[in-house]
Amino acid sequence: MRLLLIHQNLPGQYRHLLTHYGQRPDCQVIGLGEMRRLRENFRQPIPGVRLVGYETPPATRATTLPTLRTTEAAVQRGHAVLNVLLRFKKAGFYPDVVYAHPGWGETLFLKDVFPKARLLHFCEFYYNTAGQDFSFDPEFPNTADDVLRLRTRNLHHLMALEQADVGIAPTVWQQTRFPLMYQSKIAVVHDGVDTTMVKPDAEAFVQFPKKNLRLTRLNEVITFVSRNLEPYRGFHTFMRALPELLKARPAAHVIIVGGNDVSYGRRLATGTYREKYLAEIDGKFDTRRVHFVGKLPYATFLRVLQVSTAHVYLTYPFVLSWSMMEAMAAGCVVIGSRTPPVEEVITNDENGLLVDFFSPQQLVEAIQRVCEDPIKAHELGERARQTVVDRYDLMTVCLPRQRSLLESASNFLQEIRPP
Repeated sequence: MRLLLIHQNLPGQYRHLLTHYGQRPDCQVIGLGEMRRLRENFRQPIPGVRLVGYETPPATRATTLPTLRTTEAAVQRGHAVLNVLLRFKKAGFYPDVVYAHPGWGETLFLKDVFPKARLLHFCEFYYNTAGQDFSFDPEFPNTADDVLRLRTRNLHHLMALEQADVGIAPTVWQQTRFPLMYQSKIAVVHDGVDTTMVKPDAEAFVQFPKKNLRLTRLNEVITFVSRNLEPYRGFHTFMRALPELLKARPAAHVIIVGGNDVSYGRRLATGTYREKYLAEIDGKFDTRRVHFVGKLPYATFLRVLQVSTAHVYLTYPFVLSWSMMEAMAAGCVVIGSRTPPVEEVITNDENGLLVDFFSPQQLVEAIQRVCEDPIKAHELGERARQTVVDRYDLMTVCLPRQRSLLESASNFLQEIRPP
């Protein structure tokens, strides 16, 4: 099988697929991504995989009609990838199967170069004005112009859906965000969690040398994780809960993992969300017990989860974070928001706790429950891990399903080829 995997931030969701197929002598594997990110993400090559980069496309101009900037950016990226695909074709490489993330427009012209290739798309998210992240948070209202921008943001996604032979969505809820007429060709397969690596560890600890502090499972540790600390992941609700939480739990320490940039939603005119919400609760909490640790190496991040007494995961109705699944696999008691992507995985009081996204009070009460009943907390953590092992394990559930979809596509192509 000749396999081409495309993602602007390679490896993205494809690290395990690249590793698996790179080891197979019957496969020729190419990973295509943005050149500058390849240099950042791959300190070491993946055996058996050829990595190819394309040049970063130019930024859209300020003179571009605002409602078309996302579309223009997608077309520009599609052109950048097109140039590489034409080189592949000239060199004699014709992929049997292409698996790509279409969110940035990279596959817009792929079928024009390789019309016989079977194209699988990672269907992460489709934008709608109702029932999901848009206008979910009244603290950040949307305008009429935002509606127009959101509508046209789907233009290249619709083109991708039309071209794809098969789609793959990580959760049922994400699948149902796409237009009904395309949902039947979108399979639901999660990216998967390596539960042999992500697991409880009673001996884990987190060290803060400058503070002369060492936290273990014997301490009361509240954890919060987000790629960046922003409202989409409930950072404002969590911060507003801190004064009451720390007053109620005088021995608790809080570890907050995440950067100060913005991954989703709008930026503030000045400053960061961390600065904004720290200022809001300034003087109302014990700063010595709140530890902002920024972005962490993966091994350190896992230790944070392993010492957690209660892990908070809040999100708009949006893409479900890997970190929530990893927290469950590590045996954390996850206190999640009662929003659709979380409710698909967590059932309240069975394998975690659910609270209103906007309620700091409910959040504090749920954390209190966990801290005051360690036996119940242990049971919730065990069932959380079992949920991930049974439904989302990388090696036994998710990777085999992903491979089955890719290889079925390859077999179909071979069956219809003339001898």
